[in-house]
Amino acid sequence: MNKVSKFSALFIMTLIWFSTRAAAQEAPDVLIKRISTQVIDAAMADKDIQAGNRQKMLELIEVKIVPYVDFTRMTVLAAGRFWRDATPDQQKALTNEFRSLLLYSYSGALSLIKNHTVEVKPLRVSDGDTEVEVRSQINQARGEPTQLNYRLGKQRDGWKIYDINIQGAWLVETYKGSFTAEIAKSGIDGLIRNLTEKNKKLAEAWRK
Repeated sequence: MNKVSKFSALFIMTLIWFSTRAAAQEAPDVLIKRISTQVIDAAMADKDIQAGNRQKMLELIEVKIVPYVDFTRMTVLAAGRFWRDATPDQQKALTNEFRSLLLYSYSGALSLIKNHTVEVKPLRVSDGDTEVEVRSQINQARGEPTQLNYRLGKQRDGWKIYDINIQGAWLVETYKGSFTAEIAKSGIDGLIRNLTEKNKKLAEAWRK
């Protein structure tokens, strides 16, 4: 490796280290404000997303939101007491399928963003806090604002979202009911098959 290549690699590693440190120190309400604003701005500026390009929507979600979501914790909470009965392979499969379902289900909403703005309510966080709820709303030119609240847990690399409240309904609690019913009927494997089938149908629809 020549000197230029070594310098470039060192520079990139330094940027990654500083960005990781910055994310770890970022307050939860500041985090929600930042990623919400970035997603809204990017969605409104991208003509392909506004035209309904679903692949571009997924790519935006993967880059801007996924790094700040704890999908494993979301799956554990949605599966409830049945999580402990699942094998490691079943837990991994269930987490992957639930993650895919959430991305498919909510990426499509990006094309509906038209001159929206986000308002995040101020939050006081103490040094010892590891669980918080950030309250926000999405404002639009016409109509009532949409209430969006987030539950976040503090991890070593920063705050991570593990539940979302949309207009009064918590996402994890909503899925927990359907997960429980499916597991009672056909077990963990049945739930995994059910989610896999839903994701296949969504993937086919997105390719059309």
